[in-house]
Amino acid sequence: MAAKFIYRIKKVQRLMTERKIDILVVVKRENIIYLNGLTQIENMAVLIPVEGEPCIIANWLDADYIEEESGLKTFSYFKPRENLGDKIAKRINAYGFRNVIIGLEKYFISNMVFETIKKALPEAKFIDASDLFYKVRAIKEPSEVEKIKQAAVMVCKGMETALNLIRPGVSMLELSKEVEYALLKSSSNRIPFRIQIVSGERGLLNYATSSCKYIKEGNIVLVFLEAIYEGYFAKICRTVAIGKIPLEQELLFENLLEAQEKAIAALRPGAKAWEVDFTARRIFKKLGLENQFMDIIGYGFGLRPIEYFPIIGRKYHDLIEAGMVIELFSPKIYVKDRGGPRITDLIYVGEDENEILTVFPRKLFRI
Repeated sequence: MAAKFIYRIKKVQRLMTERKIDILVVVKRENIIYLNGLTQIENMAVLIPVEGEPCIIANWLDADYIEEESGLKTFSYFKPRENLGDKIAKRINAYGFRNVIIGLEKYFISNMVFETIKKALPEAKFIDASDLFYKVRAIKEPSEVEKIKQAAVMVCKGMETALNLIRPGVSMLELSKEVEYALLKSSSNRIPFRIQIVSGERGLLNYATSSCKYIKEGNIVLVFLEAIYEGYFAKICRTVAIGKIPLEQELLFENLLEAQEKAIAALRPGAKAWEVDFTARRIFKKLGLENQFMDIIGYGFGLRPIEYFPIIGRKYHDLIEAGMVIELFSPKIYVKDRGGPRITDLIYVGEDENEILTVFPRKLFRI
C-alpha cells in the first residue's frame, strides 16, 4: 500500500474490524482530507476495505492528479455518462464481498449516491459509521497541531484588526468586511464560517451574523472569528465593552472567564467529559444560572469547527486523552438583558500541561 497516510488508514481498519464493517465509503470532505492530505477535492469517494488496498473514485479530470498525490489507486468516472454512486457500487463488487456490510457517513452522503448504491447492491447491509472518524481524528498528530496553530495565528490577527476598528458609530457589517480582508491577507485559505460581530440583543442568538446595525455606547460586542489552514480550523471569540456597560454583564463575564479557566485546568488526560463540565457548571449553579448554561460547553476540534468526539457536557462520559484539541467555551449565558458575554479558545491537551492555542488576551476589552 503506497498511500501517503497509510498509518491513518490502518487506524480506520482496526475500528472497522471492531464494528464488523466490510467496507467503508468515505465522501465527507474533511475525512477525505484526513486520509490523503488533499484539500483541492470535490465529488469523490475513498473506499476502505477492512483488509487490503483502499482506492479512490474521482472525476476523470482529477483522477491522475489525485492518484499521484495520494498514492492510492484512483478510478475515474465520466459525467454525465456515469455518476459517483454507480462507480462506488462497481468497485465494491470488484472487492468480491458477499452480503457486504457497508459503513456510510449517514449525515453526509447524498441521497442520490446512497440510493444508487442500494439499488446496485440489494443484498448489502448499511450501517452508520459517522462517529468512527471523529474517534480516529480525536488524537491529533504533531503536524495537525501545527496546522491548527497556523490557523489560530490567523484568527488572532483578525481579532486584533477588529479591536483596532471597533468604536461607536461603526457599522458591524463594514467592520466584518475589514476583518474578513485581514483574515484572507493573513493566508486563511478561506473564511470557513460567516463572521459574527454582533451587539445588544443579537448577542443572545446562536447563529447571528453581522448586520448593518451601528455600534453604540453601552453595548457589548461579540467578535467570533474562524480561519482555516490546509484544511484545519481555528476559532476565537472575545467580548468588547463599548463605554460603560451594566455591572451585571461585567460580573457575568468575570464568572465566564473563571469557569473557562477551571475547565481548562480540569481538561487532563484520564478525565471524563462530564467532570470537566462540572468544574465550570458549579460556578453558575452558585449564581442560580445553571439552567441558562448550555448542556454542552465544548467539542473536539480540527478538520471541522465542531467535531463530535469528545463532547464536553454534563451527560457525556468521553475520555479525555493527551493530544486532543478542545474548544472551550461554546456557550454564553442565556439571560435576556443580562447575558451575551462570551469567550472561546482552543486548548491542546498535553501529557503534563495544556496549551492555549489561541494566544490572545482573554480579558474583557474596553473601548
